[in-house]
Amino acid sequence: MQQSITYYITLLVLKLKGIKKNFGEDPVDVKKIRKEDVHHPQGRFFRKNQKRTFQVLNSFITEIARNEAANRLLIFIHGGAFISGPAQHHWDTIKTIANQTNYTIWMCDYPKAPEAKISQMAANMDALYNAALETYEADQISVIGDSVGGTLVASLMQRLIKTNRKLPHKIILVSPVMDATLSNPEIERVDKIDPILSKKGILSAKKMCSENGDLKSTLMSPLNGCFEKFPPTILFLAENDIMYPDQRLAVKKFLEAKVDFEVIEGKNMPHIWPYLPVMKEAKVALNRITRILNKES
Repeated sequence: MQQSITYYITLLVLKLKGIKKNFGEDPVDVKKIRKEDVHHPQGRFFRKNQKRTFQVLNSFITEIARNEAANRLLIFIHGGAFISGPAQHHWDTIKTIANQTNYTIWMCDYPKAPEAKISQMAANMDALYNAALETYEADQISVIGDSVGGTLVASLMQRLIKTNRKLPHKIILVSPVMDATLSNPEIERVDKIDPILSKKGILSAKKMCSENGDLKSTLMSPLNGCFEKFPPTILFLAENDIMYPDQRLAVKKFLEAKVDFEVIEGKNMPHIWPYLPVMKEAKVALNRITRILNKES
């Protein structure tokens, strides 16, 4: 498959910004990476459509809605290696989704490592979902998570199923991190071609988030948990992503669990490619996400 010119421009920009280099350090420089954080979105769209901000446990929620009559909720859990975010590309993605769907969106800015540990983040996910159920029925709720946001979403589903809670209508996992140990030997091969992530720095960030050095807990590594009874799930995977080998293992577990799921693979794509700006392939993928959300909505 031939990539677009914008694909190569995006790769060049990623290289010039030194993102992979930032994640090639151990310990990873948290302050440096957080310089890309955007906690309060700017621009006319958000001034017009931001309805409120509120707090759930230790998370700050920004509610975006273009239509006051919207009766469906999208919970948006951003990535950032557990140590940073949200970033501008998350807000840009929310803008597109809001413009192309009839959803109210809750952007969840949850506590990060090293100040917070994974159990605190998980508790925030539980509290957020409970808050959503106070206003919406479970079948009116969808959840999307990218990178470690995907980790948090997948582990939340496992806890909901274990405690016999009502599940959301559907979940979308964009380049989810399924195993925090990064012990899959295939990762070494992909690390050489991944233009964004480096195993060294990502593993450093995971350790900052872990409790007592436990990277195998299903809170951080949902691959070690059960996938039976998951709600309808859509996975966006990228071939040139160090998380791809573990995502393929997750796909096998979804198959074994007989889950209603769909896989969209990005040929030669990098981590979280549907959210990347400028790139034609990203726009196509993000449009597909909005179509998925609009289906049966």
